[in-house]
Amino acid sequence: MFGIGMGELLVILVIALLLFGANRLPEIARALGKAVKEFNKAAQGLDDEARQKQVPEKKDSPSEKKDGSPL
Repeated sequence: MFGIGMGELLVILVIALLLFGANRLPEIARALGKAVKEFNKAAQGLDDEARQKQVPEKKDSPSEKKDGSPL
């Protein structure tokens, strides 16, 4: 997990607990979760737009009429 072992993760959590307190940690975790969710939505939206732009649009060839029948 990102090159962080269990000991390092435990130290980080203890420091966060000391800095923010037990009451604020759930609020911070919720806000972080929402931010990650919104970021993923935005990234997915950009990915969808890029895929739509890659699909070539069908253009009428000069040898066909507007209704699609040949000349």
